[in-house]
Amino acid sequence: MALVWYRYLSSDLNQGLVSGNGRVEATEIDIAAKQAGRIRDILVTEGDFVTVGQVLAVMDTENLEAQLRQAEAQLRQAESSVAIAHSQVKLRLAERQAAVALVAQRQAELNVAKKRYQRSASLTERGARSQQEVDDDFATQQSAAAALAAADAQVAASDAAIGTANVQITSAESAVAAVAASIERIQADIADSELKAVRDGRVQYRIAQPGEVVAAGGRVLNLVDLRDVYMTFFLPTAMAGRLAQGAEVRIVLDAAPEYVFPASVSFVADVAQFTPKTVETASEREKLMFQVRAQVPHDVLDENLLRVKTGLPGVAYLLADSKATWPDHLAVKLP
Repeated sequence: MALVWYRYLSSDLNQGLVSGNGRVEATEIDIAAKQAGRIRDILVTEGDFVTVGQVLAVMDTENLEAQLRQAEAQLRQAESSVAIAHSQVKLRLAERQAAVALVAQRQAELNVAKKRYQRSASLTERGARSQQEVDDDFATQQSAAAALAAADAQVAASDAAIGTANVQITSAESAVAAVAASIERIQADIADSELKAVRDGRVQYRIAQPGEVVAAGGRVLNLVDLRDVYMTFFLPTAMAGRLAQGAEVRIVLDAAPEYVFPASVSFVADVAQFTPKTVETASEREKLMFQVRAQVPHDVLDENLLRVKTGLPGVAYLLADSKATWPDHLAVKLP
């Protein structure tokens, strides 16, 4: 950016105008690698025009593809674990059904043993059966009660086993989700290995070359956005203080003085860019210089995209009085 002066134009031709010298500039965009790696290929050269989404360079993805294959194998393994866990739940449910059936059987056996013991005890009191037979029936009752308790415990164990199997399903499904997320991340990294243009523009520099290794965030190309073109110049306090956002500007380039390009004020600095050594007096304060940016309209740039070149010097003209009109020689004239 050139540091230049402003002046009131005193000739009759330019009476009522204010101008500042500057250079045409454009927004620069760095195309950088997201991950550290080796550049496989660069598909554009300096000066090429590119469009949004166009692949400009490709990073080597051999390591990422190996990671992807490994993650896919882990996903298959995790999915198998989920299937096994579901099978375990079915097995434990079947075991519980068998245990519940056994409880019913043991309960029936206990009921029979209780009735037999009660009959034996009643008959013994009348002398119809021996004490030995009563004792045997009582032992059978106790044995049936113990068998029922064991069957109840088996049902409880089956319930615990089912709970454990369900936890294993949850754990296995979480493992599947984690591996799937890893696959998505790796696939995103592989997609990001294609460095694409984020705006329409022109390749300004090839910062790196194929085969070079760059760090994460390492720059590969530099673009200029030819739809964001402006001229920066400087005006003193008196003029800068009166400028409004959107004020009309006319730009004449040294390389093409026969054309007049329209622009508008898009930025006025709120702090002086350079000043005299002292600013104690009003006359010295008037020498404070403020940066001003004049933005070229998008429609003008779209129609002259191939002609836009940054770095060209020129002059930006403004009306000293907002009520004044542009002279004929500063009427808009485009290529």
